[in-house]
Amino acid sequence: MTARGFVLVAIGALSLARESAAQSVVSRAAGALSRAAQARADKKLTDRYDPMFRKYSKRYFGPMFDWHYFKAQSFAESGLKPTAVSWVGARGLMQLMPSTYQAISSRRPEFRSIDDPEWNIAAGIAHDRYLWKLWTDRVSDEERHRFMFASYNAGEGTINRAITAAQSKHGAPVWENVERVAPTLGRWRYTETLGYVRRIDSAYSGLTRIQP
Repeated sequence: MTARGFVLVAIGALSLARESAAQSVVSRAAGALSRAAQARADKKLTDRYDPMFRKYSKRYFGPMFDWHYFKAQSFAESGLKPTAVSWVGARGLMQLMPSTYQAISSRRPEFRSIDDPEWNIAAGIAHDRYLWKLWTDRVSDEERHRFMFASYNAGEGTINRAITAAQSKHGAPVWENVERVAPTLGRWRYTETLGYVRRIDSAYSGLTRIQP
Protein backbone atom coordinates (compact mmCIF):
# COMPACT_ATOMS: atom_id res chain seq x y z
CA MET A 1 0.00 0.00 0.00
CA THR A 2 1.26 3.44 -0.90
CA ALA A 3 1.86 6.21 1.62
CA ARG A 4 -1.24 7.97 0.31
CA GLY A 5 -3.23 4.80 0.86
CA PHE A 6 -2.04 4.57 4.47
CA VAL A 7 -3.09 8.17 5.04
CA LEU A 8 -6.56 7.54 3.61
CA VAL A 9 -7.01 4.41 5.76
CA ALA A 10 -5.89 6.31 8.86
CA ILE A 11 -8.26 9.19 8.11
CA GLY A 12 -11.12 6.71 7.61
CA ALA A 13 -10.37 4.92 10.88
CA LEU A 14 -10.20 8.23 12.75
CA SER A 15 -13.51 9.32 11.25
CA LEU A 16 -15.17 6.05 12.28
CA ALA A 17 -13.77 6.37 15.79
CA ARG A 18 -15.10 9.90 16.11
CA GLU A 19 -18.51 8.85 14.80
CA SER A 20 -18.62 5.91 17.22
CA ALA A 21 -17.66 8.17 20.13
CA ALA A 22 -20.34 10.68 19.17
CA GLN A 23 -22.95 7.93 18.95
CA SER A 24 -21.87 6.65 22.37
CA VAL A 25 -22.27 10.12 23.89
CA VAL A 26 -25.72 10.50 22.30
CA SER A 27 -26.70 7.02 23.46
CA ARG A 28 -25.60 7.73 27.05
CA ALA A 29 -27.45 11.04 27.06
CA ALA A 30 -30.60 9.41 25.70
CA GLY A 31 -30.33 6.68 28.34
CA ALA A 32 -29.95 9.25 31.10
CA LEU A 33 -32.98 11.18 29.87
CA SER A 34 -35.00 7.98 29.65
CA ARG A 35 -34.04 6.99 33.21
CA ALA A 36 -34.90 10.45 34.48
CA ALA A 37 -38.28 10.35 32.75
CA GLN A 38 -38.95 6.89 34.20
CA ALA A 39 -37.96 8.08 37.67
CA ARG A 40 -40.38 11.00 37.38
CA ALA A 41 -43.14 8.68 36.22
CA ASP A 42 -42.43 6.22 39.05
CA LYS A 43 -42.46 9.01 41.64
CA LYS A 44 -45.74 10.35 40.28
CA LEU A 45 -47.22 6.86 40.50
CA THR A 46 -45.98 6.20 44.03
CA ASP A 47 -47.15 9.64 45.20
CA ARG A 48 -50.63 9.08 43.79
CA TYR A 49 -52.12 7.85 47.07
CA ASP A 50 -50.32 10.25 49.42
CA PRO A 51 -53.43 12.41 50.05
CA MET A 52 -55.29 9.30 51.21
CA PHE A 53 -52.49 8.17 53.51
CA ARG A 54 -52.36 11.69 54.96
CA LYS A 55 -56.13 11.96 55.36
CA TYR A 56 -56.75 8.67 57.13
CA SER A 57 -53.59 8.84 59.22
CA LYS A 58 -54.84 12.17 60.55
CA ARG A 59 -58.36 10.79 61.06
CA TYR A 60 -57.38 7.69 63.02
CA PHE A 61 -54.05 8.72 64.60
CA GLY A 62 -54.20 12.49 64.80
CA PRO A 63 -52.23 15.23 63.01
CA MET A 64 -48.94 14.54 64.81
CA PHE A 65 -48.56 10.92 63.67
CA ASP A 66 -46.25 10.43 60.69
CA TRP A 67 -48.39 9.21 57.78
CA HIS A 68 -45.30 7.86 55.99
CA TYR A 69 -45.50 4.78 58.23
CA PHE A 70 -48.68 3.68 56.46
CA LYS A 71 -47.29 4.33 53.01
CA ALA A 72 -44.25 2.26 54.01
CA GLN A 73 -46.62 -0.47 55.20
CA SER A 74 -48.39 -0.44 51.84
CA PHE A 75 -45.00 -0.78 50.09
CA ALA A 76 -44.33 -3.88 52.21
CA GLU A 77 -47.82 -5.27 51.69
CA SER A 78 -48.48 -4.73 48.00
CA GLY A 79 -45.73 -2.65 46.45
CA LEU A 80 -48.37 0.12 46.29
CA LYS A 81 -50.41 -1.90 43.77
CA PRO A 82 -54.17 -1.44 44.25
CA THR A 83 -54.96 -4.62 42.29
CA ALA A 84 -52.64 -6.88 44.33
CA VAL A 85 -54.16 -10.16 45.53
CA SER A 86 -52.22 -12.55 47.74
CA TRP A 87 -52.28 -16.34 47.61
CA VAL A 88 -54.54 -16.37 50.68
CA GLY A 89 -56.96 -13.82 49.20
CA ALA A 90 -55.80 -10.57 50.83
CA ARG A 91 -56.60 -7.64 48.58
CA GLY A 92 -55.51 -4.18 47.61
CA LEU A 93 -52.92 -1.68 48.73
CA MET A 94 -53.15 -2.71 52.38
CA GLN A 95 -53.70 -6.42 51.65
CA LEU A 96 -56.81 -6.81 53.77
CA MET A 97 -58.62 -10.10 54.04
CA PRO A 98 -62.24 -9.72 52.86
CA SER A 99 -63.52 -10.91 56.27
CA THR A 100 -61.45 -8.23 58.05
CA TYR A 101 -62.62 -5.57 55.63
CA GLN A 102 -66.23 -6.63 56.12
CA ALA A 103 -65.90 -6.36 59.90
CA ILE A 104 -64.41 -2.86 59.61
CA SER A 105 -66.77 -1.56 56.93
CA SER A 106 -69.86 -2.86 58.75
CA ARG A 107 -69.26 -0.10 61.32
CA ARG A 108 -68.51 2.54 58.68
CA PRO A 109 -71.26 2.65 56.04
CA GLU A 110 -69.30 5.14 53.90
CA PHE A 111 -66.75 2.40 53.10
CA ARG A 112 -67.54 0.80 49.77
CA SER A 113 -65.59 -1.80 47.80
CA ILE A 114 -62.46 -3.40 49.25
CA ASP A 115 -60.90 -2.88 45.81
CA ASP A 116 -61.37 0.90 45.92
CA PRO A 117 -57.92 2.27 46.87
CA GLU A 118 -59.32 4.94 49.18
CA TRP A 119 -61.44 2.58 51.25
CA ASN A 120 -58.75 -0.07 51.29
CA ILE A 121 -56.30 2.47 52.72
CA ALA A 122 -58.89 3.81 55.16
CA ALA A 123 -59.76 0.34 56.44
CA GLY A 124 -56.11 -0.67 56.73
CA ILE A 125 -55.26 2.39 58.81
CA ALA A 126 -58.41 1.94 60.92
CA HIS A 127 -57.28 -1.62 61.65
CA ASP A 128 -53.81 -0.30 62.50
CA ARG A 129 -55.44 2.06 65.00
CA TYR A 130 -57.12 -0.85 66.77
CA LEU A 131 -53.77 -2.67 66.98
CA TRP A 132 -51.94 0.49 68.10
CA LYS A 133 -54.31 0.94 71.03
CA LEU A 134 -54.06 -2.75 71.89
CA TRP A 135 -50.45 -2.41 73.08
CA THR A 136 -50.79 0.95 74.87
CA ASP A 137 -50.06 -0.41 78.34
CA ARG A 138 -47.42 -2.98 77.38
CA VAL A 139 -45.11 -1.34 74.84
CA SER A 140 -43.38 2.05 74.75
CA ASP A 141 -44.57 4.63 72.23
CA GLU A 142 -41.13 4.58 70.57
CA GLU A 143 -41.51 0.91 69.63
CA ARG A 144 -45.25 0.47 69.45
CA HIS A 145 -45.43 0.88 65.67
CA ARG A 146 -43.39 -2.32 65.26
CA PHE A 147 -45.79 -4.29 67.44
CA MET A 148 -48.73 -2.77 65.58
CA PHE A 149 -47.36 -3.84 62.21
CA ALA A 150 -46.32 -7.26 63.49
CA SER A 151 -49.86 -7.80 64.77
CA TYR A 152 -51.24 -6.72 61.38
CA ASN A 153 -49.13 -9.44 59.80
CA ALA A 154 -49.31 -12.27 62.32
CA GLY A 155 -52.34 -11.49 64.48
CA GLU A 156 -52.52 -10.01 67.94
CA GLY A 157 -52.65 -13.42 69.64
CA THR A 158 -49.29 -14.43 68.21
CA ILE A 159 -47.65 -11.14 69.14
CA ASN A 160 -49.13 -11.32 72.63
CA ARG A 161 -47.40 -14.71 73.06
CA ALA A 162 -44.16 -13.18 71.78
CA ILE A 163 -44.35 -10.26 74.21
CA THR A 164 -45.03 -12.60 77.11
CA ALA A 165 -42.06 -14.79 76.16
CA ALA A 166 -39.81 -11.74 75.71
CA GLN A 167 -40.71 -10.47 79.17
CA SER A 168 -40.23 -13.89 80.73
CA LYS A 169 -36.81 -14.56 79.20
CA HIS A 170 -35.30 -11.10 78.78
CA GLY A 171 -37.25 -8.80 81.07
CA ALA A 172 -38.45 -6.12 78.66
CA PRO A 173 -41.16 -6.10 75.96
CA VAL A 174 -38.97 -4.47 73.33
CA TRP A 175 -38.85 -5.51 69.70
CA GLU A 176 -35.22 -6.67 69.92
CA ASN A 177 -36.25 -9.20 72.57
CA VAL A 178 -39.20 -10.36 70.50
CA GLU A 179 -36.78 -11.05 67.65
CA ARG A 180 -34.62 -13.07 70.04
CA VAL A 181 -37.46 -15.30 71.29
CA ALA A 182 -39.28 -15.63 67.96
CA PRO A 183 -37.51 -18.86 66.87
CA THR A 184 -38.59 -20.56 70.11
CA LEU A 185 -42.30 -19.96 69.57
CA GLY A 186 -44.40 -22.48 67.71
CA ARG A 187 -47.31 -21.87 65.34
CA TRP A 188 -45.76 -18.69 63.92
CA ARG A 189 -44.06 -18.04 60.58
CA TYR A 190 -41.81 -15.66 62.45
CA THR A 191 -39.32 -15.06 59.62
CA GLU A 192 -42.17 -13.61 57.56
CA THR A 193 -43.25 -11.25 60.34
CA LEU A 194 -39.76 -10.12 61.29
CA GLY A 195 -38.95 -9.52 57.63
CA TYR A 196 -42.20 -7.60 57.21
CA VAL A 197 -41.37 -5.22 60.05
CA ARG A 198 -37.83 -4.73 58.68
CA ARG A 199 -39.21 -3.92 55.21
CA ILE A 200 -41.53 -1.29 56.67
CA ASP A 201 -38.69 0.26 58.67
CA SER A 202 -36.52 0.34 55.55
CA ALA A 203 -39.26 1.79 53.34
CA TYR A 204 -40.07 4.39 55.99
CA SER A 205 -36.43 5.47 56.17
CA GLY A 206 -36.33 5.85 52.39
CA LEU A 207 -39.59 7.80 52.26
CA THR A 208 -38.65 10.24 54.98
CA ARG A 209 -35.31 10.96 53.28
CA ILE A 210 -36.97 12.07 50.04
CA GLN A 211 -40.40 13.35 51.02
CA PRO A 212 -41.60 16.23 53.21
